[in-house]
Amino acid sequence: MPETSIIERCPDEFIAFAAELANANGRHALGYFQTPFEVIHKADNSPVTVADKDGEELMRQMIREAWPAHGIMGEEFPPEGEDADYVWLLDPIDGTAAFVAGMPMFGMLITLLHHRRPILGVIDHPALRQRWIGARGHATLFDGKPAKVRSCAHIENAVLLCAGPNYFFGADRDRFMALSDRVRIVNYGGFAYSYGLLAAGHCDIVVDGGMKPHDYMPMLPIVEGGGGRITDWHGESMGWGSMEEVVVVGDHTLLDPTLDALRPDRPR
Repeated sequence: MPETSIIERCPDEFIAFAAELANANGRHALGYFQTPFEVIHKADNSPVTVADKDGEELMRQMIREAWPAHGIMGEEFPPEGEDADYVWLLDPIDGTAAFVAGMPMFGMLITLLHHRRPILGVIDHPALRQRWIGARGHATLFDGKPAKVRSCAHIENAVLLCAGPNYFFGADRDRFMALSDRVRIVNYGGFAYSYGLLAAGHCDIVVDGGMKPHDYMPMLPIVEGGGGRITDWHGESMGWGSMEEVVVVGDHTLLDPTLDALRPDRPR
């Protein structure tokens, strides 16, 4: 069967509504930020807080009221209407490890999927008061102004960002360290913020592992709308059900040398 087509341009009303979701969840998260609260560890040992759960429920209720025919999928609760044409994908607090430590690098991620492909992505960092919005058929915006990746023709001059080497295991960690040895600067701890910085032209490569759809799906319209590329470690386009390892470059000429260090089938 032919692949279902998606709309060429994300409707403005969806973009405006995503901003409303981000505003509401941001106010909610800041009410907990740097205050005492209970931290629970899930089965995979990742932390979750009442701010995560209540923030997701807040956004779910807003979606139910505004777009009752749309589906909802989130990190903390079971999906609702996941087979709908339009589905909202929610991560109320990305970088929960930073949030529980009182660090402002936590953010939130919102994606609108049309037939399981992202047409709208939001990275919002309420403590930093910074936001990226990428939408199909629109240029990526950073705090309301167009965002654009920067040029970097040689990997030896590149700035690499990553959540941390602890997100890679075994041979994957070795491959990541091989890439780290080739670039000029490596910084850790950015989480979703790293992708926004790349889209706005402040770094050159982002590499992460252990990513789920709610982590990487919003990055596609944001990165691509700013002129960048996002693939898995094989160089394949990201989509629903992709690998957990992600590569993002601003300057397209960096993709091949980055993959050369990371490619799983590269001889060692």
